[in-house]
Amino acid sequence: MSIALLLEFINTIQFMMKKDFVNKRIYPVLILALFIIIDSGCEQKQDDIFIWEISPDSETAIIQKEVEGIEFKFCLLNEQNEPTTVFNQDENFTFSFSFKNQMQDTVIVTTEFINSDFYRVYQAQTNIDMGKPWTGVFCLYLLGPREYVLSPLSERIQLNCPWVITDEDKPDYPLCASESKEYLPKGEYYTTIDLDFHFTKNGKKFIINNKIFKINFIIQ
Repeated sequence: MSIALLLEFINTIQFMMKKDFVNKRIYPVLILALFIIIDSGCEQKQDDIFIWEISPDSETAIIQKEVEGIEFKFCLLNEQNEPTTVFNQDENFTFSFSFKNQMQDTVIVTTEFINSDFYRVYQAQTNIDMGKPWTGVFCLYLLGPREYVLSPLSERIQLNCPWVITDEDKPDYPLCASESKEYLPKGEYYTTIDLDFHFTKNGKKFIINNKIFKINFIIQ
């Protein structure tokens, strides 16, 4: 929620108090409730595009949303595999995007959602492109499946990819990396997933788009 909308909300409540529409005793409760909603994560809508955003001061470190029967999760993991948005310098971190079929029908998911900006990182103040940790898709899995078949209430499909690739930390299928990134310097960054999610159910194709997951994070 923007500052302008916040001020407009407060001014409206104050006006209603003057007109005796709102009991003065519940005014602090309304303001407290508003700040709790803001702090728990931000949801914005711009030109029919929904933006779900979290920051280091959010109550949660995971974006979790269900859209059209598909549950999505997006977060960053530290070296202990804990979701967080604050990392130490020279600490590796891992992108984690997952989805799960919550419907009673089998769905077939294709991989359009892995676009060129998937897991890309930007410097917050300057929007400098810091790159992404993977370099290709299916490059090591030429004979692997090119789609996911999700039965009703099936297990979650998870795509983890570390920023720094090591012998122990490698991208999940179908992502692959021919070279590793360097550790990020101290600073503020963000990463987004501009969802373009295609699936088929009972022979009918569905597309979930105009949904953006944004994580703001800090290297300290």
